[in-house]
Amino acid sequence: MRIISGKYKGRRIFPPKGLPVRPTTDMSKEALFNVLNNHFNFEGLKVLDLFAGTGNISFEFASRGSTPITAVDADFGCIKFIKQVASEYDFNIAATKSDVFTFLERNKASYDIIFADPPYALDQATFEKIILLVFEKDMLQEDGMMIIEHSKYTKLDHMIHFYFKKSYGGSIFSFFEIGKSNEEEIEDEDLFDGSEEE
Repeated sequence: MRIISGKYKGRRIFPPKGLPVRPTTDMSKEALFNVLNNHFNFEGLKVLDLFAGTGNISFEFASRGSTPITAVDADFGCIKFIKQVASEYDFNIAATKSDVFTFLERNKASYDIIFADPPYALDQATFEKIILLVFEKDMLQEDGMMIIEHSKYTKLDHMIHFYFKKSYGGSIFSFFEIGKSNEEEIEDEDLFDGSEEE
């Protein structure tokens, strides 16, 4: 996987084989950060990365100056790898080994951006539970954004504070903001426009 922009732009990071992950592809990640770049100055953003896996998304935020970042995953191997990379690059990432729902139930902090990439095989109700917990416990800052990556078979348009969704290949990013209720769907060719900053 490749860091797209920021201090370590172009740097490739190689996770160990055998981790139970389905990483966000580099092209989907670039498309996602094209969108976020229109909404945020990344410097100093407080980020929560749920189902963090290889840390792909956390590393991208960290390279762009976001701090602090909390990466949560239930797999020991994933957490060990994230800690190793964070140490090597001096990223301010707190890698936390925990079941995501246990973490959310206990969490008392709030964040500028919450990103969640659950296994696509999880059922509809489980995806909805993530959203409900975040908003019931006021985990998102007033001007913040939550993004959930999911397959086309999971529908989140009806959920509280749903704002818009964007599709890329077999993946969909659903965006949530406090007080928003609009829907916009942009297809692949609109989402990946190559506008990522240098």
